Amino acid sequence: MTKRYFGTDGIRGKVGQHPITPDFVLKLGWAAGKVFARSGQSRILIGKDTRISGYMFESALEAGLSAAGVDVLLTGPMPTPAIAYLTKTFRADAGIVISASHNPFYDNGIKFFSASGTKLPDEVEQAIEAQMDIAMSTVESHELGKARRIDDAAGRYIEFCKGTVSGALSLKGLRIVLDCANGATYHVAPQVFEELGARVIRMATSPDGININAECGATDPAALQQRVLAEKADIGIALDGDGDRIIMVDAAGNVVDGDEILFIIARQMQLQGRLTGGVVGTLMSNYGLELALQRNDIPFVRTQVGDRYVLEELGRRDWFLGAENSGHVICRHLTSTGDGIVAGLQVLKAMVESGDTLAQLKAGMSKLPQEMINVRIAKKVDISGVAEIDQAVARTEARLGNSGRVLLRPSGTEPVVRVMIEGEDGQLVAELCRELADDVEKALQALVS
Repeated sequence: MTKRYFGTDGIRGKVGQHPITPDFVLKLGWAAGKVFARSGQSRILIGKDTRISGYMFESALEAGLSAAGVDVLLTGPMPTPAIAYLTKTFRADAGIVISASHNPFYDNGIKFFSASGTKLPDEVEQAIEAQMDIAMSTVESHELGKARRIDDAAGRYIEFCKGTVSGALSLKGLRIVLDCANGATYHVAPQVFEELGARVIRMATSPDGININAECGATDPAALQQRVLAEKADIGIALDGDGDRIIMVDAAGNVVDGDEILFIIARQMQLQGRLTGGVVGTLMSNYGLELALQRNDIPFVRTQVGDRYVLEELGRRDWFLGAENSGHVICRHLTSTGDGIVAGLQVLKAMVESGDTLAQLKAGMSKLPQEMINVRIAKKVDISGVAEIDQAVARTEARLGNSGRVLLRPSGTEPVVRVMIEGEDGQLVAELCRELADDVEKALQALVS
């Protein structure tokens, strides 16, 4: 049976462990090349973040694609959303990103984009997977693919980002601390904000191959919070290792997450009459976001956790805005995937147009206290329809009333069930979460015994 290589975040793993090895990546490049070469002359764009293993995997992919007769365009270190954009710009048949996003440097992964800058169609993924089971062979010498580097890739993407806001927008007078996570945005993000007039104080813009996401970036904004206060900056912006995630910090050092960023952008677009439909969040989006959108008559729907699901739901409804609270913010009317720089510009645009600070803009949404406990189990089990669990959830919901919500979510990667409760009363939320977690644990132990 054909192995499933493609997940919601691409192919990912620790370097040196199956499946992310040079041999595997070489074969993957060849398999993808054979599939795309079926339609005639083909070319594929390759970008990467700043991990030290990116050099090795870039060469392996290039060799595999060339062996299949496919031309290769190399960008060097570039954000994931930049590869989505450049794939369309260069009319490439596909784009490949070598990155493990917000993970530590010793991880890496491979993610594909279609010619339109979106995920590959299922039939293309399946064709590549099938090709992986075939012995590798090289085309004749005169048919080998050629490779060339794109020298102006960064400049093209910088201009694209600036073009997502009005040409009349000026960030002059704004003092921004920008944390690039020592990742793929280190050489493009500062220029975007500086060229629009902001005074940019750079952080984590000196990648060395192993310091990506290390105590910096969107997953660890503590240093950014301190720097914003020390510099008396107006705002802090933290991107992750591949630039598709953003977390912000207000002038008082408070973190502004993906839920709050989504609310700010949606509310500003609504006030200007530019919001079409509603917005999409996930099961983990704070209940305070749902209530704030409801007060402003903005429709809201939830999907499974994962930016892929958010993007798919936006496409189904033909809506523009969606996000995960972790900072994947999608402005579908501007770009085809989550883009931290583009999302950050939309918030800065709202600040300039309204005259409000970041803290004032997010004040329209109050996050509700949230408590989550991971209940570990011996093996993965289906919790749907377990009477004891259903009854425990019903009791919890009755005590919460209309002031909160309960979520039970089995992990997709480890044998745990995540028990989460949100509500207006933080003390009650903590108490109910502990009680429900105990009830779930007892029910699951009985189920697997």
